[in-house]
Amino acid sequence: MSENSADAPEQVVKFAPRGQPRSYDAPVEEAGQAIITKIQKAADLSNENCDRAMRLAHKLSMELRSAEDRINQLGAELALFRDRAVRAERWLQTIQKEIEEKLIAPRSANATEQTSLPQDAKC
Repeated sequence: MSENSADAPEQVVKFAPRGQPRSYDAPVEEAGQAIITKIQKAADLSNENCDRAMRLAHKLSMELRSAEDRINQLGAELALFRDRAVRAERWLQTIQKEIEEKLIAPRSANATEQTSLPQDAKC
């Protein structure tokens, strides 16, 4: 530079101070807070899903219990109807035997007696 410039007063332009020097702590804090927020949101969604699954499991458990009760009830009714069917079959066999002994057998005996009688004995 020239000599004149050495004699001239230096003009320094001063800028207004920035408050605090820029720090990298703020972005790190923001990123950490964002991660924590996302984790909390994920935990909330997970809890909601778990609660929904538990309600569904409870509902299905109650339906299963109801179905099992109905199956047991139908099983008892089935046993009752089987017993009634067996008794009805026994009654039918008894009735058949009575019909054969009281109605069919005497008629057969009469028919054989009539065929064994001589033709002359008939009036």
